[in-house]
Amino acid sequence: MKQLLCLLALCFSLPGYGQADNLDRYLSSLGLVDVLRMDTSLRVLLQYATPQNVIGKAVYTHITGAWLHPDAANKLLKAQRLLKAKHPAYSLLIYDAARPMSVQRAMWNVVRGTNKTNYVSNPAKGGGLHNYGMAVDVTIVDASGAPLPMGAPFDYFGEEAHTNKEDALLQSGKISREAFLNRRLLRQVMRQAGFRTILYEWWHFNACSREEARQNYRLID
Repeated sequence: MKQLLCLLALCFSLPGYGQADNLDRYLSSLGLVDVLRMDTSLRVLLQYATPQNVIGKAVYTHITGAWLHPDAANKLLKAQRLLKAKHPAYSLLIYDAARPMSVQRAMWNVVRGTNKTNYVSNPAKGGGLHNYGMAVDVTIVDASGAPLPMGAPFDYFGEEAHTNKEDALLQSGKISREAFLNRRLLRQVMRQAGFRTILYEWWHFNACSREEARQNYRLID
């Protein structure tokens, strides 16, 4: 993971990427929307836009919001309303949203040839839904802003993060019943809002299929 973040940091320091421009302004120019401006009850902690990570500095520069295509943003707002209806003190916390392809390429270069390729979409095959502003990484926080236990941290590359093995993980004691139920709650509100899950990351949700994204949405370069 440290290698990955270092490579991402290098990507954003390269001439020509456009760090002199405001990334918020760039994403807005593509028609993406800042979800926090649409619903201030959401919480945002872009993991790669703060120095609170393993390399000690931001790797997303000049960005202040979590940006999504309006179609995905509206689904996220619906998920937030569904969560609030069940647990008024809870809120969705966004870890990552729209992601430029330059970052995707850097991430792929780290995992290529390893057993971690399931966790990163291959840019040669069009990348993933983050690269269209049609995917979001989220968790649930309580009234104090503390994330609920989910059994594995964000960006954890291991079976504890898998969504298709949770019964076995629970039975073996690798995740707690609290984490098991919290994941079920998160998936319930996200699915009801129109999102799709993936097998390897409990935090990742797609607003459409890859085929739909390639046909109907613009790739973020």
